[in-house]
Amino acid sequence: MIKTSCSTISEALRSHRPDSAPEFSLPVVFFDMLWYGFPPNQSVLFYEFPCSKSHFLETIVPELKSSLSLTLTQLLPLAGNIIYPRKPGNKTVLRYETGNSVSFTVSESTADFNHLTGSHPRGCDEFYAFAPHLPPPTSSEDSVSCPVLALQVTLFPGQGLCIGFVTDHVVADASTVASFMQAWALIMRSRRSGADNVRDLLTEGNLLPFYDRKLVTGLNGLDEIYCNVIVDSSSAEPPSVKLPINKLRAAFVLKKEEIQKLKNFILGKSPSIGHLSSFTIICALVWVCSARSAAPSGEDADDEPEYLCFVADCRERLNPPLPAKYFGNCVALVKAELKHGELKGDDGFVMAAKAIGEAVKETVYSEKGILHGAEKWPDEYEKLIGKRQIAVAGSPRFDFYGVDYGWGKPKKLEGLFTDGGGSILLCKSRDFEGDLEIGLSRSMVQMDAFTSVFKEILGSLLS
Repeated sequence: MIKTSCSTISEALRSHRPDSAPEFSLPVVFFDMLWYGFPPNQSVLFYEFPCSKSHFLETIVPELKSSLSLTLTQLLPLAGNIIYPRKPGNKTVLRYETGNSVSFTVSESTADFNHLTGSHPRGCDEFYAFAPHLPPPTSSEDSVSCPVLALQVTLFPGQGLCIGFVTDHVVADASTVASFMQAWALIMRSRRSGADNVRDLLTEGNLLPFYDRKLVTGLNGLDEIYCNVIVDSSSAEPPSVKLPINKLRAAFVLKKEEIQKLKNFILGKSPSIGHLSSFTIICALVWVCSARSAAPSGEDADDEPEYLCFVADCRERLNPPLPAKYFGNCVALVKAELKHGELKGDDGFVMAAKAIGEAVKETVYSEKGILHGAEKWPDEYEKLIGKRQIAVAGSPRFDFYGVDYGWGKPKKLEGLFTDGGGSILLCKSRDFEGDLEIGLSRSMVQMDAFTSVFKEILGSLLS
């Protein structure tokens, strides 16, 4: 295992703020309240771009900061704070005020860049040197203010660099975070070619955020329900990750043609199956592999329910629909259920795909609307605590490997938020259109078992 050495260069924390920005605020709605009490989303993008320390400090860091400042003029909430009121009756808001800024850390590492950017199992603890933490909240008599974004850029001299980013989940889902990173990269590339009209650039790149929350404020009375159920019982400050984690992280890639073969296999076994997407195929495969590689348990384990939990984007499925670049959280919770023994059985893969497809059909394509039953989500998911479950983060739609600051596409994406539980990260693969990447974080014993079962099941299904 490689021991990471990370030291600060220049200033340790260099706050950056959008220039001449007006004050701006947004109401926190039930879509955001879903994520109260969840840890911040920490991720790292690695870039293979050998450069010297002087070029990094004199050129790259200033370019990153100036382009970030310009980007934040159109994404002001990310430079602001969540304001949690102390007095009953006052509403929680996301607010940018003049003088607010984003924490920007500059650092240098002597770690093995190639080791960190591989797909083989690597120690989870190694990556936290490259992911920033949200600054601590500030308190007043009336409220608690929590920063929502922090950034870090780290140089690996002569090898490459990485950008670490952390967001408070109450502020943004993966769609919004991906759009922010793409917008920042676009502005930096465009500045080099002389283009500097930020709003026009983001409009042309279909990255301009949509802030109007009239259609989702008070929707179906869910704001009040969630405020009573979740907000009043949650701490304002999101929980932090405690090190050491003592897990390994690894990535598994499925090629487009392999995914198609798996679809054909399912259709051959169950021609009438409903929703069958690449997402369904990947999740079914991971679900089955996790069940078969789980440590043996009691005699009644096969009768225990097992759950696969994921989210579906609501933006275009509301009535009326929201624009694709709606800023914030806008997802519905979806869960599939099978017995542990069913997943481990010979027909586990087919049964898993059918269960996931049925869950999508019942929630996403419900005749009563995607939010039917949303008032019960907090109670339903609280009951899953301590149960066998896997949570899926990410989506094949989010192209973090397309975030190019002018150094080419990232060599590796690492979502550190998968370390806290049994979740997986699903995203587009780096190299070929249609390929998908699965990121896992497991103990050494669990990772070895999963890898062995994954190879065995995939080989069997493809043959």
